[in-house]
Amino acid sequence: MVEQSDRAPLLDWEEIPPPDANQAAQPPPEPQRENGTDDAGKSSQPSGRRTPTITASGTGRSCGVPTAVTYSPTRNITAVVVSREKRPGCGFDRPELLGPGGGFSFPGLSGRDQWEEKDQILAVFVVTFGTRSGNMVEWCLPHDINLDGVEFKSMASGSHRITSDFIYFRKGSYFGLACFANMPVESQLERGARMKSVGVLSPSYTLLYRYMHFLENQVRHQLQCPGQYSPLEAFYEDKKAVLPATGNGLVTSCPTWTVASINRCMHPEMKITHPAGCMSQFIQFFGDQIMVLWKFVLLRKRLLIFSPPPIGVVCYRVYCCCCLANVSIPGIGVSVPELRPFFYVNIADISTLETELSYVACTTEKIFEDKKDLYDIYIDNQNVKTHRSLLQPLLRLNAADKEKYRKLSEQRQMLLYSQEVEEDCTANEEDLFILFFMELNNRIFQTLAEVAGSSDPTITADHMRAMGLDPQGDRSFLEDLLEVYGIDVTLVIDNLCCS
Repeated sequence: MVEQSDRAPLLDWEEIPPPDANQAAQPPPEPQRENGTDDAGKSSQPSGRRTPTITASGTGRSCGVPTAVTYSPTRNITAVVVSREKRPGCGFDRPELLGPGGGFSFPGLSGRDQWEEKDQILAVFVVTFGTRSGNMVEWCLPHDINLDGVEFKSMASGSHRITSDFIYFRKGSYFGLACFANMPVESQLERGARMKSVGVLSPSYTLLYRYMHFLENQVRHQLQCPGQYSPLEAFYEDKKAVLPATGNGLVTSCPTWTVASINRCMHPEMKITHPAGCMSQFIQFFGDQIMVLWKFVLLRKRLLIFSPPPIGVVCYRVYCCCCLANVSIPGIGVSVPELRPFFYVNIADISTLETELSYVACTTEKIFEDKKDLYDIYIDNQNVKTHRSLLQPLLRLNAADKEKYRKLSEQRQMLLYSQEVEEDCTANEEDLFILFFMELNNRIFQTLAEVAGSSDPTITADHMRAMGLDPQGDRSFLEDLLEVYGIDVTLVIDNLCCS
């Protein structure tokens, strides 16, 4: 969390200190147990329904494995408690459950310290626009870091028409956040306008929101007092990363899928917004078209979102799209392209996008619409379209899609009511949104795994309904899903119309 402070004049920011390390760490509340686990945490499912074990040998990837999940379509409380191994370059440990009560105990560490991802700033930079030279990196730390292309990523095409913006972007294995500002000046050399962006680069995008306020202040400072970099130098010295070297000189990015929890202190690092709110805007903006986007994201298609500047809020839509594909069943998705947000892209990224098998990105450049070999799905405002004939059926909402969206809207209204009337702040819309789609995806893949491991690996209309799919309208979606994820089952086409 970032606050103003007069005790840090160089930085003009201060993080709220963690609780006293000498105080006893307060463990998070026990995971709520509902129909699915008994008091000992053992499965209480009917014997006729087994839970599949899905493994992926030789992948070298570790997944977060939920130890307790509660979800109810009729309640507004959801919870997930996870155990996760540390990955190189992630900078944080996800502790394992200790003891039968699921409490956490690490001597000398507060609960906040145990769950909090550490700062890892690789670079801080200033980008300016010159009437003769165009976009260019004016200043950076460290001085020898390769920032090729950052001058275009941190100042979106068309930004000269707006006064301010913020931009999330990706550079290789790293992620960046830049704040842009445009100030009128009485200067013929600058043609009446001075434009700059101040940004940072990190191995993970999940903590970049922390620096938004600081970057906004600094870009205004750079416009008014060009060349005064002392606050940026102090910021970098305080937050610079100490990163382990890897074989290719890069850092493995932190996990990009999000796991929500009823206990807010357990996942502050998993939000890119502060305060949270992009999920609510995402739902309101796309409405029931979210169900169409969900299918394309789950199928690992290439999604490109077009919008004129400002692009900041559209970067949030990229993030929300990626959250639609969350699955917590171990082994699922290891054989398909990893889904990571690209955030803002421009024509300088064309060669990179040509090699990507799956991505979600946004752009302000209309020329991308004509480059159909770069994307599968093109989203202009709320208009979702595809030039691929095999994907055309997925654009149509069916009865099951409308029912799922109705349930999501109903749960959201219940949550908003509980927050306003009952003043219950134990859960929020982001938790609800993420858990809704995670439960939906888990149900689909668990059913498919059970059928694939049975003596009769055949998907029937009853299986389709159990997965929340339309036996007729979702036939092509399920066919694509089976092919993409390499699930070996037989789809009984003749029975799909049966009631």
